[in-house]
Amino acid sequence: MSNLQAEEYKNFEEIKKIREDGTEYWSARDLSEVLQYKQWRNFAKVIDRAILACQNSGRNIDDDFAEVSKIVEAGATQKKVTDYELSRYACYLIVQNGDPRKEVIALGQTYFAIQTRRQEVADYFNQLDEDNKRLVIRGDIKQWNQMLLEAAHNAGVITNQEYAEFQNAGYMGLYGGLTVDDIHERKNLKDNEKILDFMGSTELIANLFRISQTEEKLKKDKIHNCSKATSTHYEVGTKVRKAIEDIGGTMPEDLPTPEKSIKQVEKEQLKRLKDKKTKLMLDE
Repeated sequence: MSNLQAEEYKNFEEIKKIREDGTEYWSARDLSEVLQYKQWRNFAKVIDRAILACQNSGRNIDDDFAEVSKIVEAGATQKKVTDYELSRYACYLIVQNGDPRKEVIALGQTYFAIQTRRQEVADYFNQLDEDNKRLVIRGDIKQWNQMLLEAAHNAGVITNQEYAEFQNAGYMGLYGGLTVDDIHERKNLKDNEKILDFMGSTELIANLFRISQTEEKLKKDKIHNCSKATSTHYEVGTKVRKAIEDIGGTMPEDLPTPEKSIKQVEKEQLKRLKDKKTKLMLDE
């Protein structure tokens, strides 16, 4: 991310407001300044196009564009002006309908697209039951572990033995000194069973954070030493553990082990899907 991107992203975050009920919104007046619109009437045209797009998408306009009034200084007097409390989606529609020649508009499109997508994913994730949450997070971990493997290799972790020690260090940091074998034994697993397949969603999320943050730190710090890479993985693990402790969370080694493995859950899901397809075909 360039310095300009970082600065503009920061501006979008700084003008965000939080209501008493915890919901977030952006003032259209504040957003117009960040997007470098000098005249409100020009920005109001962009809002009108965004409202039309919102209406065409089938959403309730008032939920995303709540019209409000505010008092502003006008020389020696005060006057009432129109403003909007904008949802994240409303901001996204506004930057999509803004002047594409402005670099800040392009940055705004990226920022609000990312934030909107994150919220969509979060809303979808929160509707899932525990088994499906486990499936989603386990899938993410597989991808991040591949990225971590590449970052570790670039950092000097080459042989299988070195990588085993590197991985073990991360677990030891997160699990208060417990090794992979210790965790495996604590979960009463068979030799061919993987500990990641016998974690609940909360434990998986802690490990996903450990993995993703280690991958990022190895690259950001430009580490090119196997020993340093291994100690970095341990350090990140300890910091994730400390964060859990600071918020009063349950330590990962104390979280319950699910009865079903991820593989079992996946197998059951595939069977249900197959049965559903068969039933639909019969209905035809």
